[in-house]
Amino acid sequence: MSFIQKRPVVFDYVQIIVGATLVGLSFNIFLLPSRIAAGGISGVSTILYELFGYNPAYVQWLINIPLIVLGLLLAGKEFSAKTVVGTFFVPFVIYVTSGFELSVDNPLLSSIYGGIMLGIGLGIVYRGNGSTGGTALVAQLLKKYTGISSGFSQLIVDGIVVVTSAFVFNFELALYALMSIYVTSKVIDFVQLQTSPTKLVLIITEHEEKIQSVIQNEIDRGLTKVKSTGGYSNNEKTMIFCVVEQSEAVYLKKLLLAAEPSSFVIFLNASEILGLGFSKAKVHR
Repeated sequence: MSFIQKRPVVFDYVQIIVGATLVGLSFNIFLLPSRIAAGGISGVSTILYELFGYNPAYVQWLINIPLIVLGLLLAGKEFSAKTVVGTFFVPFVIYVTSGFELSVDNPLLSSIYGGIMLGIGLGIVYRGNGSTGGTALVAQLLKKYTGISSGFSQLIVDGIVVVTSAFVFNFELALYALMSIYVTSKVIDFVQLQTSPTKLVLIITEHEEKIQSVIQNEIDRGLTKVKSTGGYSNNEKTMIFCVVEQSEAVYLKKLLLAAEPSSFVIFLNASEILGLGFSKAKVHR
């Protein structure tokens, strides 16, 4: 097997280790000091640390070991070595950085920035086709044997942890935990989709040449034209697709209002753009 063939697999493991490191740091810097049990095995370890003083790293290892065995028995081929790496590396980072002096005990800051760091870490792990195990595996098995969706399965598992934290800590900290879970979910989507501040512009017009000139000459972007028919007038129109950066979208809006105010224009958020001028360098022919 050549080096080129091996490289993607190695890069996946690098992503998993980097992501797991961020997950562990988010726990020690933000979540644990503020007593925020934001779901998952980390939330369980936070609760047990508060009640009995158990080391969170040991708790996470002890819980994850039977889950890994259960996953190997029940999930079979779906349970990969990458999941094992992610599952063991997060508690390792928590153990190594347990004496880290940098910590935040403000629950609002911790729920926001802890959720951001946790989401970035998990997003990187997922981009490496890995997992950090824990309750995500429980939710996966729950989905497999009950038929309910993976999202609802995860909600049930994390919900139990958060409700328990409301009794162990207080209701306010449980609300902060919910905030952190929400922030984490949004950041995971951002990292996985590589969401960028770009806009998909849909323009329905009868004056395609004028619109094309504005897009190509004023903001230097490409476009795609599709012939269409007006539903009310039955007149032939042209639908123009164009992707622009956020700042270009503001400028394009002003240009269109001045040059062709009768055109129907829609601006949509674009999550990921592949192609020349965005994921690849623009080429002028």
